[in-house]
Amino acid sequence: MSKRDELIEKYAADLKDKLNQEPDMELLKKVTIGCGPSIYNKDSSTVSGSDPKEIATVKNNFLIKKLGLTDGPELDSAIDSVLEAYGKSNKNKHRAVIYYLLTKHFNKQEIYG
Repeated sequence: MSKRDELIEKYAADLKDKLNQEPDMELLKKVTIGCGPSIYNKDSSTVSGSDPKEIATVKNNFLIKKLGLTDGPELDSAIDSVLEAYGKSNKNKHRAVIYYLLTKHFNKQEIYG
């Protein structure tokens, strides 16, 4: 099993165990691949929910640039809701899982073909 496949399994376990969601494995795989090499770096593979700079990165680089959404309060609200569901006190909020949850939240699965 490749390192990426191991990470996808870890992300799927987070969705099942921490969020009580049955993951769409095909979408999770595509979102993970879309994260690129950041998933292999300890710092960039997670999102700090308490760091405004991290939140801005998720909003600007993912929601606006990748998903093509228009900036507005609903983006901040969606990020807050996903972080809350994942667990604000959970220090290991994986970027791929957050992006997966936001993709589903905004019903933008078609972005990943």
